[in-house]
Order: sequence, then structure tokens, then C-alpha cells
Amino acid sequence: MPKNRMEAFSDGVLAIIITIMVLELHTPKDFTFEAIKEVIPTFFAYILSYLYIGIYWNNHHHLISTLEKVSGKILWLNLHWLFWMSLLPVTTSWLGAHLFKTAPTFMYGFVLFMCAISYYLLQNAILDTHEEHSLSELLTT
Repeated sequence: MPKNRMEAFSDGVLAIIITIMVLELHTPKDFTFEAIKEVIPTFFAYILSYLYIGIYWNNHHHLISTLEKVSGKILWLNLHWLFWMSLLPVTTSWLGAHLFKTAPTFMYGFVLFMCAISYYLLQNAILDTHEEHSLSELLTT
């Protein structure tokens, strides 16, 4: 498969994830500065997830740029990573509604952990296609 298909699909999924998250942001119910306090936890969770997704999107772009073509293994590992990323809107919303409560915080952390593990597996599969080069060599050329 040409790499541009997987990259375009991944970009689209990440854009949809951010769109879903921003749609969960609501204006305060009142028009006072005091009312802003009620939306701060949700906004904080959104900012955290947005930055997290942005970092992954940038790293994914650089990682995919090293590929000539996409194997079945890389495609499925990429889908595995996108699966965990797609859970971020749910856990972000839950965390924002119940900031620092045990279950939402644990689930948010677990999803972030699984995003990291799945990305690590994807990265290693891509690096295996470039056995003679290190990651830093690939990303600086």
C-alpha cells in the first residue's frame, strides 16, 4: 500500500478526534466570570489531550516520512494505535467532568499508556524496515 493512503487516513482520524473533543466544550451557563470556573476542568482536560494528540501527529508524520511503502503489519499496528487514540475524546470528557476522581483519572491514564505502547510497537515495526539506520539518522535525512 502506498504510504500516503495510511498517512491521509491517520490524519483524518486524528482531525475527527480533535473535532469530537472540541464539541464537548460548552460555554458557561451564566455570563459572569464566576461561571467560567465551572468549565475550567473540561477546558484543562481538552488542552491536555489536544497537546498530546498534536505531539503524536507531528511524530507520526516524521515517522511515516521514512517509509517507502506500508506493509500489512505496519498498517495493522497503525490501526491499533488509532484505536487507542480514538478513545481519547471519551476519557477526556469523563476526566473533564470529574477532574482528579479515581476512575476517570485512571482510565485517562490507561488510554494514554496504551497509546504510548501501541505507538512504540508501530515505531519499532517501521524501524525494522530500516535495519541499517538508527531512528535519529532516519529522521534527520
